[in-house]
Amino acid sequence: MSLAVTPFGAAARPDTAGLLRRHWPLLPLAATVLLLLAPIAAGDASTSGKVGPADAASLVLVLVCAVQALRGRVRELSPLGVAVLGVPAVGLAVATATAGDPYAALPGFVRYLQVFVLVPAAIVLLVRDAGEFRLAAGCFVVLALVQGAVGVVQFATHTGASYQGEDIRAVGTFGPGDVMGMATVVAYGLVVATAAALAPGLPGRVRRMAGGAALVLVVPLVLSFSRGAWIATVGAALLVMLLAGIRRALRVLLALAAAAVVLVGGFGVGSEMVAERLTSITQVSSAPDQSVTDRYTMWAAAESMWRERPAVGVGLKGFPANRDGHSSLGLSSGSDTAGAGQAFIRQPLLSPHNMYLLVLSEQGLIGLTALAGGWAALLVAGLRRCAGGGGGIRDCGLIAIGLFVWQLTDFLYADIGGPSTVLTGVIIGLAAWWALPSPSGGDTFPDGPGRAGVRTAPGPGRGPGGAAAAGRRTGLVAAPRAVPGADGR
Repeated sequence: MSLAVTPFGAAARPDTAGLLRRHWPLLPLAATVLLLLAPIAAGDASTSGKVGPADAASLVLVLVCAVQALRGRVRELSPLGVAVLGVPAVGLAVATATAGDPYAALPGFVRYLQVFVLVPAAIVLLVRDAGEFRLAAGCFVVLALVQGAVGVVQFATHTGASYQGEDIRAVGTFGPGDVMGMATVVAYGLVVATAAALAPGLPGRVRRMAGGAALVLVVPLVLSFSRGAWIATVGAALLVMLLAGIRRALRVLLALAAAAVVLVGGFGVGSEMVAERLTSITQVSSAPDQSVTDRYTMWAAAESMWRERPAVGVGLKGFPANRDGHSSLGLSSGSDTAGAGQAFIRQPLLSPHNMYLLVLSEQGLIGLTALAGGWAALLVAGLRRCAGGGGGIRDCGLIAIGLFVWQLTDFLYADIGGPSTVLTGVIIGLAAWWALPSPSGGDTFPDGPGRAGVRTAPGPGRGPGGAAAAGRRTGLVAAPRAVPGADGR
């Protein structure tokens, strides 16, 4: 599409300043993802309750969304979107008001509101088209590649977190206090890259680059020794492959299998430890290690708390205070962390490491229904839209569904906590953007409708209103694409 003239008659050319003016509301979103590249100070094992740079950026994102909403420059929401994004706030308010100590529960209310309500809603409202969605998804890949590179260096130089007596566990800049941080962001990037490599509508060069990034990210994911991240990534990747088509799925599976054989079998990259870690996945009931025993014990404690107060739970932030009264003697005092520039620290076990049980124990059936019910609605709606073709932006659907399924699977054996928690809100927002299309239908165009105030003129076959009217109001109208045969050529 060629740009016509500005109100002053000067030729309009795409430039950096123009792109910045159009997409500036997305800068806080990009910062929310990319600021997780900032290293955590050595020895800062506990990140609970602390506001990091990425969290601050997410608050700016919410403020920008509020300003844009007041100016009428946000995406239109359907009634279903309002319900799915708003109902969790009601459940959180109930859990806070009914907690034994509402003041102690207030920080939990703010955190949950940030991750599960405000950040997702801001993304749904601010991301106006497929191009902006792809920009946000690309930030995940950049974050994953950089963190993964740091993790590989840590493994190769024995400067990572302690694992089986050696400082080889890849943790990126997150440190041993958040051993799941690097594994999580690398898995996000791998899922995004896999979806982009399989997307039928993207240029071949983009798909090849995405496929190469996915293969590269397999290495740091393996070296994270995170069983949960492995399981969630395999499940999400398989679903994306099936949605993209069997033929493409088989090609990607063959490439990944070849990469695994070369890395683990040929070069011996952590082969013995990886094999042992894989074997331990099948031993969770026959011969579990202490971490699995602790997890089972905390799951039972969470269930016990829920049975005590089934409707509203023990209140937000109530699990640590009630843990010992509902746990058996098999629970250890904490987990050992060391390495990556940090001395030995024993971290207390303050959550059940299962998001669904954490919500059930602290918020009861009301909170779980509000949160998990909304997630289920988003998943069903997103899959239905994927099955319907996606309106020319199917790559966005593959990315959104892949990331969302990864997160929902990971919630089976993990919960929120640490600097990367804010990305959970971003993923829910991207999934909601895909599952809840704007009633105006503007986001179904491959390049999107543009921001309010910068609209395109109607092409052949479009009606006289809509974009043309917006162009007349602002004085900036773009010339339509030339259509063969439309003007006699």
